[in-house]
Amino acid sequence: MIWNFLRRVIITAIVVPLGAAGARKLSDAVERRRGPSRATRLLRQGADTVQSTFGRKKQPRRRFGFR
Repeated sequence: MIWNFLRRVIITAIVVPLGAAGARKLSDAVERRRGPSRATRLLRQGADTVQSTFGRKKQPRRRFGFR
């Protein structure tokens, strides 16, 4: 049971950000060779989404929209 939890933590903490960085580098390499395209834009947007989802702390929820 603890091993499953550790595996999930390792995947979330290490593999996902490395995959996002790899997608960004792949996008840069393809853009340098062939120019911007829909595929490179989607790779970069996917990497940004993954990094913003896993890269920042969760904001506390505010009641009634007040700060």
